[in-house]
Amino acid sequence: MATNEIGLKVTDSKALVEQLNKLLANYEIYYQNLRNFHWNVSGPNFFELHAKFEELYNEANDAIDETAERILTLGERPLSAFSEYIQHSSIQEALEVSSPKQMVETVRDNLNTLLKLEREALETAASQGDEGTVALMSDYITSKEKVIWMLSAYLK
Repeated sequence: MATNEIGLKVTDSKALVEQLNKLLANYEIYYQNLRNFHWNVSGPNFFELHAKFEELYNEANDAIDETAERILTLGERPLSAFSEYIQHSSIQEALEVSSPKQMVETVRDNLNTLLKLEREALETAASQGDEGTVALMSDYITSKEKVIWMLSAYLK
């Protein structure tokens, strides 16, 4: 039974990497949606939403890097082209979303998609004894649950 450099089964890691690459692709589209909203938000809530979208895309950028590095740690190649991201993402590009309310709803929905993928990756990693990925996904899940709650409260 072949293991990677951190002692995990290669066959197990390949299956997990597929999930992590899907997560990475979704993060990339989510990130770009946030940049779009940051640049194009307007109206009475401009200042707070402009700042919030920037905060969220900075967090997403960190998660993108950490997820790609985790894939490399598992001995595989992270997706790295926009064509790959679009092909593997279930999050859609948010084109022509102009209403601040729609922007917040889209961000919340995108986060729920990421949350679902992170929970799936956490479950797979846990079944393989991959504590590094479990810890990473656990941190992401905790953070997202709070942001989803806050955005939902904002929309009421």
